[in-house]
Amino acid sequence: QLQLVESGGGLVQPGGSLRLSCAASRFTLDYYTMGWFRQRPGKEREGVSCIGRPGIGSDYVDSVKGRFTMFRDHANGMVHLHMNNLRPEDTAVYYCAADPTPHTGICTLVPDKDRYEYWGQGTQVTVSS
Repeated sequence: QLQLVESGGGLVQPGGSLRLSCAASRFTLDYYTMGWFRQRPGKEREGVSCIGRPGIGSDYVDSVKGRFTMFRDHANGMVHLHMNNLRPEDTAVYYCAADPTPHTGICTLVPDKDRYEYWGQGTQVTVSS
């Protein structure tokens, strides 16, 4: 059973940066399609970014394009989400999720638990002055 753990959340001022990390104990995430999702207060869970298996690209929701970067840390078998120029509307609980199926197409930002079978417990990101 893959257990995902997110870290790196916290309180940051508008315009600041944070880096979220996702790791699985005893497993590398290198060969999973990975996604970052968030749930803002009073809102449904939404996709933020995703990255496919090696050789397949990534995707971002429009509201974070140019500000957030998702990348793999092959040395440690982790994935990260680097968030720049944070805005109050980015305040949310952020979750990483893993899809074990070897898809050949681009990853999906839909928080489909039939695809993203494994989820972390989430990490709080609060953007406020």
